[in-house]
Amino acid sequence: MTAGPLDGIRILEVGHMLAGPYATMMLADLGAEVTKIEPPGGDISRQVSDAYFASLNRGKRSVRLDLTTDDGQARLGELVADAHALLVNLKPSAIHRLGLTYDVLREWNERIVCVALTGYGLEAGDEPAFDYVVQAATGVAALTGDPDAPPTLPGYSSADNSSGLTAALGLLAQIVSGRGGQVEVSLRDVMLSQLNYRASAYLNEGVEPRRLPLGAHSYYVPAQLFPTAEGYLALFITHDGFWKSFAAEAGVQGFPTMAERAERREEVLSAVTDALARDTAAAWEARLRPLGVPAAAVRTLPQALAATPEAVVTAGDFRLVRSSVRVEGYEPGYGPPPRLGEHDVSGAVAES
Repeated sequence: MTAGPLDGIRILEVGHMLAGPYATMMLADLGAEVTKIEPPGGDISRQVSDAYFASLNRGKRSVRLDLTTDDGQARLGELVADAHALLVNLKPSAIHRLGLTYDVLREWNERIVCVALTGYGLEAGDEPAFDYVVQAATGVAALTGDPDAPPTLPGYSSADNSSGLTAALGLLAQIVSGRGGQVEVSLRDVMLSQLNYRASAYLNEGVEPRRLPLGAHSYYVPAQLFPTAEGYLALFITHDGFWKSFAAEAGVQGFPTMAERAERREEVLSAVTDALARDTAAAWEARLRPLGVPAAAVRTLPQALAATPEAVVTAGDFRLVRSSVRVEGYEPGYGPPPRLGEHDVSGAVAES
């Protein structure tokens, strides 16, 4: 089997729960050797469920170290000396207290890349920074949901997952540079960055973002969810060519330009809603997709997985969703999640 693009890259992880472990799992899927450094009691996500832990830690090694002891610190130094990068997601105070920064670890390896994944920054203190808290703090929750209902949150951990991917990017960028150093990624900064065009409209044009019904886009019309005869349809008309094809299939007259559709938003939405009510969401998807019109019936997760069986892989005893990065000629091995301390070196583990 062809080696992965990150074959030979050795990465250490001192993390827990989601953001950090997700970052390093993505790198492991691409061929990196990832060693998960766990406290004697293990990553706290092991207490959630075996399936939860597996979804973020397949294909890794596990070493137990008590980093609060001299022996644990000595073993950490040995691992750092042979690694390309260390990624840590803990409170800033813990990162500093345990010596998990470049300024400390450069003693063992001048070229080590140290990535600190925190809530608000490595020097920002220990304010709680869980996914939902960060979504609330950055305006994401205020932008989500129906305008006549309370703000809401996406149905998955968008801040943690996005931050994990960003941390993986920062880690790889610094490795490519050939220099060691400290890299910082915070959940707050990632979510503000992902509000890109919303933030730019406010900062440059004074347009304060607002929630629109059914998740409607602020620029494109029609681009939102629509009720149908059965189920909901996501329709995303981003230019006039899409509109022309949709309108012909749906029997909607007028509104040929995006400027006119934006100006007459309510009329357009009324006409589209009436047209889509004549068939089911699944039928509309089947009718519109061959025309190149972006549309999809709203599916549940079980329905989405059933529709894409190729996305499900086996990792040990677990069925999981495959890596989202596809590299021609390479297929990840998808190893099982490690048992706690499975790769311990004799005498290196502090007993709990």
